[in-house]
Amino acid sequence: MAEVKLFGFWASPFAIRVLWASKLKQVVSTLLQYSHAKKGAPILFHQERQIAESLVMLEYIDETWKQLALLPQDTYDRAKAHFWAKFVDAKCMPAVMAVFSSKGEEQQKAVLEARESLKTLESGLEGKPFFGGETINFADVATGWIGCWARIVEEITSTSLIDAEKMPSLDAWFKRFLDVPVIKECVPPWDKLIELNSGYHKMLVASSK
Repeated sequence: MAEVKLFGFWASPFAIRVLWASKLKQVVSTLLQYSHAKKGAPILFHQERQIAESLVMLEYIDETWKQLALLPQDTYDRAKAHFWAKFVDAKCMPAVMAVFSSKGEEQQKAVLEARESLKTLESGLEGKPFFGGETINFADVATGWIGCWARIVEEITSTSLIDAEKMPSLDAWFKRFLDVPVIKECVPPWDKLIELNSGYHKMLVASSK
């Protein structure tokens, strides 16, 4: 029997990062899929308890299962991990989404803003392999999805957001993180993500006329 149940859409980055945390912790989990993204944000169920908000879920999983701690013990490092997790949701995600949902001059402006936010995110690595140093921590799990979804936006919109020359550390980190076996196995097939998001992109752009 699964220890935790996660209700969420199969292509939702917020559901996926919760799966990443449970996989890293070796917690048995089951994704009970919503039929469509608009069904709502993921919800975690454990021992008849219901937890909302994916970042809260990550912290709950980390505090409940002590093996392979994701949040650092050092209070300063812990604060930084929380900061970068929230930075991605508050700054990077809206910026990348603006590129995805716009066109023309508005999109060009959004691209510049997205690059600026991603460049700021890169500074959080401080030249380390992961946000957690030599190992993955809370910030990596919370932010790693942007490496996949930014590439999807690039392909669908024919834009460039993560420049390997201008953001070498961020580009390398995305590849390194997404290539970790337990992380990689939770990411949906690329062709399915492109197909789904291509349709979503067309709908958004059409509604912006």
